[in-house]
Amino acid sequence: MRNSLKIAVLSVISIVAVSCKKEDKSPSYHKGDLTILTDESFKSVTEALADGYMINYPETHIKIETKKEDLGFLDLLNDKARITVMSRDLTPEEKKAYEEQVDLKFLPAKFAADAVVFVVPKDSPKQSISMDEIKNGLESDAKNFIFDGTNSSNLNFVAQKLKKQPKDLKFSIIPGSQNIIEELGKHTDKIGVIGLNTFSRPYDKTSEKLREMVKVLPVENNGKLYSVDNESLRKMTYPFTRVLYFLTNEGNFNIANGFIRYSCTQLGQMIVEKEGLQPYNIYKREVQMR
Repeated sequence: MRNSLKIAVLSVISIVAVSCKKEDKSPSYHKGDLTILTDESFKSVTEALADGYMINYPETHIKIETKKEDLGFLDLLNDKARITVMSRDLTPEEKKAYEEQVDLKFLPAKFAADAVVFVVPKDSPKQSISMDEIKNGLESDAKNFIFDGTNSSNLNFVAQKLKKQPKDLKFSIIPGSQNIIEELGKHTDKIGVIGLNTFSRPYDKTSEKLREMVKVLPVENNGKLYSVDNESLRKMTYPFTRVLYFLTNEGNFNIANGFIRYSCTQLGQMIVEKEGLQPYNIYKREVQMR
C-alpha cells in the first residue's frame, strides 16, 4: 500500500516538473530579455516605451541599442535582432525579402507620427525654407545641409520624399543629432537636418536647452508655409511628417510582440504623447457642451 502511494506521489511530482519545464520554454510576453534596435533620431520615444513596459512587467529586461535604420533592418532579416524601429517606407524588394526570410506577412506596427525638421542657429535671419531650396541644396557642391550620417533615418526619409537615392544627395555630416544642434553655431551658413524626437519632450531639461539653441524652419510647399505642431503631424500636412513603426521577426506572442501591443494601446500612446510626438492610434476628441 505504501509503495503504491509513493509511486503515485512520485508520478504527480514528475508530471508537475515536466509541466513546469514546458511552461518555462513556452513564449512569454511578461518576462525575459529583449534588445530593440532604433535609429538615434527616435531613441527617446523607444526608451520611454521600454521603460513603461518594464514598469508594467518587472520580469522583463529591455535594452535599447542605437543602430542606423538600414543596418537595423538587415539585422532583423538575418535573425540578429528580434525587433527594430523604422520610419521610411520599404521598397517592394525589401518587403519581399522580409516576407521570404522572416516567413511572416509584412505588417508594420505604426505607433507615432514624428518629423524630420530643418534647423538654423537662433540668431539666423532665415525664417523659412522651401521644398525647392531643399531639393536644390541637396544637389549643390556647397553641401549646406548637415545630416547625422549615412544610412540614417533622416537622410533616408528626406531622400525618399524627394524621390532620390541617398547616394545621389550632397551633404555634410556631424554624427549625432544633438551634436548637430550644439555645433550649428560654428557653421552659420549651414542647415541642420534632425529628427523632431531629438528635442520634442516638452518638460525635459536637455530638450529645453537644445530647443533654445536653434530655430525650426517652417517648410514652404506650393506657396503655403507648414510648421511642425500637433495638428500638422496629426493631419500629416507638414511635408516631412513620418510614421514610426515596429517590425519584428517573432512569430509567436513573446516579449517583442507583447511590447509592440503595449506601445499601440492607450497606455503606450499616452507615453508617445508625453514625448511630444503625435500618437498614431489615439487622437484627442473635443466635445462641445451646449
